Amino acid sequence: MRVIAGTLRGRRLVAPEGQATRPTSDRARESLFNLLGPIRAGTRVLDLYAGSGALGIEALSRGAAFAQFVERARPAIAAIRRNVEALGLSDRALILAVDARSDAAFDGGPFDLVLADPPWPDRRDEEIVERAERALAPGGILVLEHPAARPAPGAPTGRELWKSRKYGDTALSLYRSSPDA
Repeated sequence: MRVIAGTLRGRRLVAPEGQATRPTSDRARESLFNLLGPIRAGTRVLDLYAGSGALGIEALSRGAAFAQFVERARPAIAAIRRNVEALGLSDRALILAVDARSDAAFDGGPFDLVLADPPWPDRRDEEIVERAERALAPGGILVLEHPAARPAPGAPTGRELWKSRKYGDTALSLYRSSPDA
């Protein structure tokens, strides 16, 4: 696993030990950031169910100012710490060892970009979308990674499903402010 683009392009990332974490593939990560387009200076990112931290680190590499990583699994927290420290990102990152569904996960908002890749066996996509919506800054974007076999959850009030793409058994659904809101 590696950083795809930006100032840290090509740098290797460590994955959490064990089988509990399913990292986003390099292909899906690259496609996601192509869909998002350029990351604006000053962008604040919330990486929920962060795993290795690859999504938030990719955003930092591409110009985001800050990323908050939320993860409760100890091996994943250790991997995020190793990656953040090895890449010299400690001053632009905060790692929270809490459940992504807890109120504490959303402290520090609002965020311009919320990335959510919850564990597939324990899916509560609608709840994740609703909670993440409250942490978004005006004009912010929410990205939900989910099984391609499942439809994307409906958009919360004031948001629309902007883009959705499938990559093998993975789907990425992007929500943004509705033009009518």
